[in-house]
Amino acid sequence: MGKVVLVTGVARQLGGRFVRRVQRDPEVDRVIGVDAVVPEHQLGEADFVRADIRQPAIARVLAEYGVDTVVHLDVTGTPLGGGGGRATVKETNVIGTMQLLGACQKSPTVQRLVVKSTTSVYGSAPRDPAAFGESTPPKALPSGGFAKDAVEVEGYVRGFARRRPDVAVCVLRFANILGPCADSPLSEYFSLPALPTVFGYDPRLQFVHEDDVVEVLRIAAHEPRRGTLNSGTFNIAGDGVLLLSQCARRLGRPTVPFLLPAVRWVGSALRTVGMSDFSPEQIRLLTHGRVVRTGQMRETLGFEPAYTTAGTFEDFARSRGRGLLPPEVLARTVDRAAGRVSGLARVVRPTGEASPARPSSFEAPPATESKERI
Repeated sequence: MGKVVLVTGVARQLGGRFVRRVQRDPEVDRVIGVDAVVPEHQLGEADFVRADIRQPAIARVLAEYGVDTVVHLDVTGTPLGGGGGRATVKETNVIGTMQLLGACQKSPTVQRLVVKSTTSVYGSAPRDPAAFGESTPPKALPSGGFAKDAVEVEGYVRGFARRRPDVAVCVLRFANILGPCADSPLSEYFSLPALPTVFGYDPRLQFVHEDDVVEVLRIAAHEPRRGTLNSGTFNIAGDGVLLLSQCARRLGRPTVPFLLPAVRWVGSALRTVGMSDFSPEQIRLLTHGRVVRTGQMRETLGFEPAYTTAGTFEDFARSRGRGLLPPEVLARTVDRAAGRVSGLARVVRPTGEASPARPSSFEAPPATESKERI
């Protein structure tokens, strides 16, 4: 008998892709997809069970199919298909996870649990370190939204791991997921005709490609290779970083800087008209940025992403088409403007000492560099 894998959140694109991928593995005998909504995409030969993980019925599903591996992907920041609201999302994230963990705790067959989390648990604050490791405490805990849900979810998962030490538990903290099929608040933001930004800030960002997400989930769901350990908490992100200004250039979309109070007003307006879920946590990310270290991902988990942060964004940008301006024209315009501002600064400095102009290179600064505030 091969492995029996249960996957939650299969009505979303990511869950559907993972189900179709994992069932091709020779050591997997059966895959069960669970969601409260019938997926619009195909799940291959997987069995679909329509069930709400917020209800105790999920325990019967585990028992009926003799599940030994649970991959919990139903932890997300947006309602499926725009239906429901923030309260529904929070209930699914937190209450649903509690019910699922309670069912896993009682199940004698469950041997492995994989949970999708996010690097948002580190928050975004002005005094953050240059890069977060898995054990680095956040300077300020997230106060709301999806990030706070993820903090609570991870707390319940740690409690489960203490109660069931015989179960291998793997928590994957993903950086911002992008790709041609990405459906997230950040992908909606980058799809706007012009990008509202916080005046005076150019945050460092990291991305992980959706293809790499599917692959690392597959690795975490299987028995570890020699010299690796598929349990613990791991940051998952592509190599390198990009500044928000570099992202705008590569998209060919102009930025519209606002003072921070005005950005909050713009975010509220965008949420009202349904153009983008410009939440307070996303505003903090676009102000202070966030970078994580990924050494444990390679050394302990044994995973090497196929896409860098820049490569991930390039693939995403191709899928969104050309912006209002060709990227090369936008880059030249920004560089000319930066040069004129720099020349003006040389003239008005009281000491007569010229300030160095900001480099116009498209290359991102090294991950060890401190966060930049312009």
